[in-house]
Amino acid sequence: MTLEAAIAAFLNYIKVERGLSANTISAYERDLRKFAAFAQKQGLQLEAVTRDDIVEFLSSLYRAHLDSRSVSRNLVAVRNLFRFALAEEAVSGDPTMNLESPKVRKLLPSYLRLEEVDRLMAQPDLATPYGVRDKAIIELLYSTGMRVSELVNLRVSDLEMRMGCLRCIGKGDKERMVPVGRKALAAVQQYLAEARPELLRAGRPGAPPPQSLFINRSGNRISRIGIWRILTQHGRRAGIRANLSPHKLRHSFATHLLERGADLRSVQLMLGHADISTTQIYTHVIEERLKQIYKAHHPRA
Repeated sequence: MTLEAAIAAFLNYIKVERGLSANTISAYERDLRKFAAFAQKQGLQLEAVTRDDIVEFLSSLYRAHLDSRSVSRNLVAVRNLFRFALAEEAVSGDPTMNLESPKVRKLLPSYLRLEEVDRLMAQPDLATPYGVRDKAIIELLYSTGMRVSELVNLRVSDLEMRMGCLRCIGKGDKERMVPVGRKALAAVQQYLAEARPELLRAGRPGAPPPQSLFINRSGNRISRIGIWRILTQHGRRAGIRANLSPHKLRHSFATHLLERGADLRSVQLMLGHADISTTQIYTHVIEERLKQIYKAHHPRA
């Protein structure tokens, strides 16, 4: 079996047999394509890859200025490829065995201050349908802590306005109900009543409306890139210097909840984390902030 054939078979396996999400499969494919390009340059066949070759591949990623987290992710992709190839008897050994992952320094999640959130919310122009849409998107991201992939896949039917929540399909196609704040509900209701019909008329005249909640200028489902552009545009106008991403709003959601006394288990359920250890990183944010407050205000700090 060639390396290209092994990669194709592995990607099909994680899609069909393991049922991984499209985003996860795309990430695996991107990383394995890097490895395939490296192997081709070195003239390596699947069976001929050694531990030293894997080490050299990881070194090449460092030389390309990838950080430890990215290099570690690439190693995971290559390791899973060879475990699959070994199980399929396409190779006689696993060159990644006993190869340690790069040390990944845990970075505390970056989040917005409350005054930055307020400035951001004030940016969309509510006199235009795009402004009304953008306000609803930003309010919903901050109110629910949803991932951007979850937001773009929302359907109008996923909203439960009377209950004040929405149905969300997360990683691994797991469904969860997420509460929505009063201001976010009001922004979404305004969008549905005023802006969405206008956007549909402009982008899809006479066509049946799509199920997607948020739509673009063409009247189709808005993309992840579209959401990033909206946040970047309004973030700059709000004077937020750091790059504003959907994940930063997710971090802000979790951090602000915990700061106000929410318990970790509840935040875990709302974020859709499979393991509470993933959610625990936000407690470190709170601890760091308490230390800063102590140093700034205690007379003998």
